[in-house]
Amino acid sequence: MTVPGKMRAVVLTGHGGLDKLEYREDWPTPVPGPGEVLVKVGACGLNNTDINTRTAWYSKSVTEGITDAGGKGGFESADADSGSWGSASIEFPRIQGADVAGRIAAVGPGVDASRIGERVLIDPWILATGDWLDASRSQYFGSECDGGYADYTRIRSENAIRIETSQTDAQLATYPCAYTTAENLTARTGLGPGETVVINGASGGVGSAAVQLCRLRGARVIAIASASKADLLRQLGADQVIDRNAPDLEQAILDTAGGAVEVALDVVGGDSFMPLINALRQGGRYSSSGSIAGPLVEFDLRQLVYKDLQLTGATIVPPGTMLRLVRLIEQDLLRPLLAQSFPLKDLAKAQETFMQKQHVGNIVIET
Repeated sequence: MTVPGKMRAVVLTGHGGLDKLEYREDWPTPVPGPGEVLVKVGACGLNNTDINTRTAWYSKSVTEGITDAGGKGGFESADADSGSWGSASIEFPRIQGADVAGRIAAVGPGVDASRIGERVLIDPWILATGDWLDASRSQYFGSECDGGYADYTRIRSENAIRIETSQTDAQLATYPCAYTTAENLTARTGLGPGETVVINGASGGVGSAAVQLCRLRGARVIAIASASKADLLRQLGADQVIDRNAPDLEQAILDTAGGAVEVALDVVGGDSFMPLINALRQGGRYSSSGSIAGPLVEFDLRQLVYKDLQLTGATIVPPGTMLRLVRLIEQDLLRPLLAQSFPLKDLAKAQETFMQKQHVGNIVIET
């Protein structure tokens, strides 16, 4: 493949509003270093970390959820020194975008040239060698290093996973962040066949992935989402769907499940946190990978202590997770949920649409 010296890219120039996203057509094409490959981006999916990083929402000084105003304009209380998922600073300019599908266009020293032309999905977790849970030495693609909102991107060779499928690049770009997160979120609870799991925020990228992955585990799946999305969630494998606007969410869960549930998966947080905890049975397990409705919650510690509950967070994904998901995709066991696609120059518009949360599944940028 012929690789140009310049490329199109959307560059994040700093923390703040959508005006911090700058479309360029003269950005230097990256050169793969030792052990790296250069990927021609076919498509790159959006996810919540794009918004969280741009606005520095991760900083502890921000106590509200991702509001329309905050998502578009940034948060005045944000602390740039702790604006990343790992509570560290971000170097600007930065090309975001974690969910890349494309083809290898060039290889760096030490990488077999036969990989050129391979179709790949990028594993967005660039994990530390040895202690993979060491956040200080692990990077997230599009956060601590440049990502995929560009014509080309470079990545460690082992993070570019070969895939053979008839799915389009746009469809494949719905998987990496959402499905690795959902797999980790589910695995942290040890969900088993025959158990009942309630998924809060089931219509988003992570939630809809969790519906499918929990179904593959043989669990009974109860999804929480807006009523308008119920039919599609049932098609994905949800056994029942609860309206997220139910006046008494805890009672709605108990009534729908016929009693307390074994597992709750949550990407929403806020006011829905305690109803989920209350609806867990003795020895129940709760796992969270996000809090888009608000990070600060009230918590009755007696529920944790006297019900023998297990509460876990799910961020850094174990090695091998993306490879397992690629094998499921190749076997047609996972369904892509492509809600909408936008051209690269319209990334800001795509983020506005993403933040409205009217879609089911994922929004992607096609290059």
